[in-house]
Amino acid sequence: MKILMVCLGNICRSPLAEGIMKQKIIENGLAWKVDSAGTGSWHVGNLPDSRSIDVAYKNGIDITNQRARKFVKEDLEQFDLIFAMDSSNYSNIVNMASHSSQKEKVHLIMNMTEPQRNITVPDPYWDDDGFDQVFEMLSRACDGIIQHYS
Repeated sequence: MKILMVCLGNICRSPLAEGIMKQKIIENGLAWKVDSAGTGSWHVGNLPDSRSIDVAYKNGIDITNQRARKFVKEDLEQFDLIFAMDSSNYSNIVNMASHSSQKEKVHLIMNMTEPQRNITVPDPYWDDDGFDQVFEMLSRACDGIIQHYS
């Protein structure tokens, strides 16, 4: 299983989702791979936001080996599941899809815990206090992914 986590800039939400998912994959002994990307290219090559690094570290996860990258059309072929953090990212990804089988790979991540509710993972970039909430939301969603697909 190859999973891709996607947000806007690939410095806040999707790096956290990648780090959390990697930790849960190890804990559950799964042979899955996970990566992350952003629909925008502003931060390509950069480390995750320092606040994401801090909240991950506080929860026993090191995400300092990650570097931001832009989502590309080829990702729709290379990954089995693509999880968007919000409806805008979801739409951007689906609009790049060439056929329905690619579109079917794309999901809103919080639908893994609250199906059909289309809940957004808030972008904590503008809210220093939002990173803990985002971490908790993504941790629950990653648990849901493992429960559903393993």
